[in-house]
Amino acid sequence: MPNRRELRSLMSYQTRLPALPEEHPFENVFSGWYWSSTTAAIAPAHAWCVHMEGARMFYGGKDQYYMVWPVRGEGNGLLATTGQTDCHDAQGQVMACRSTGQDGELRMGRPWPSPRFVVGEEVVLDRLSGLCWSVVASLTAQRVDWEEALAAVRHLCEAQPERGWRLPNINELETLVDCSQASPALPENASFREVQAGYWSSTTSMFEPDWAWALYLDKGALGVGQKSGRHFHVWTVRDPLEKEFSW
Repeated sequence: MPNRRELRSLMSYQTRLPALPEEHPFENVFSGWYWSSTTAAIAPAHAWCVHMEGARMFYGGKDQYYMVWPVRGEGNGLLATTGQTDCHDAQGQVMACRSTGQDGELRMGRPWPSPRFVVGEEVVLDRLSGLCWSVVASLTAQRVDWEEALAAVRHLCEAQPERGWRLPNINELETLVDCSQASPALPENASFREVQAGYWSSTTSMFEPDWAWALYLDKGALGVGQKSGRHFHVWTVRDPLEKEFSW
């Protein structure tokens, strides 16, 4: 059974019903929830699942009935591990991982570098993704709507044109998630300040274009928020500048 990153790798954020690439070769795709092998750290009696209708990712009780889409292979190292190392039963209790097939046992994907994060003056370089995140994880003092989020990043770019800041897309935001953690779902050694519960992405929901994708960082979930509502915070990202870091 795929872990949550393997299952998400199928998703297209440009399509819906199902949220798969337009010319995909798959048959009998069910427009509903599919299980992953990854337990939800915030509620270990639950596991992560993806809804094929529009690509939402949330967790469902392990006693629920969802679809299963098996996978094999190692993906040539393109996908990183989720960070999960423990296994949990349907009641959420820690259990021995051997022969469970859970994410905590298989730990499929590219291992995380050590150290994963390199801290600079204004940014933290994530060596897993190669992205630089603002060390202060809140550009605005409060939650804003989507247009205000984009405007705040534009103003930052006007003040620092050489930096190349942007509002991350939903896949970039998801790379931060450590599936062994919750509240926030970040690696324990991540040196960010003013971390908030939820963040806007720059990705519009094709299922509901007046909504945009967001990372619920307290849970590690990927959902949407109506663009006109002041639902989420802003966390900026950029590429590393030349010779900005050495390790």
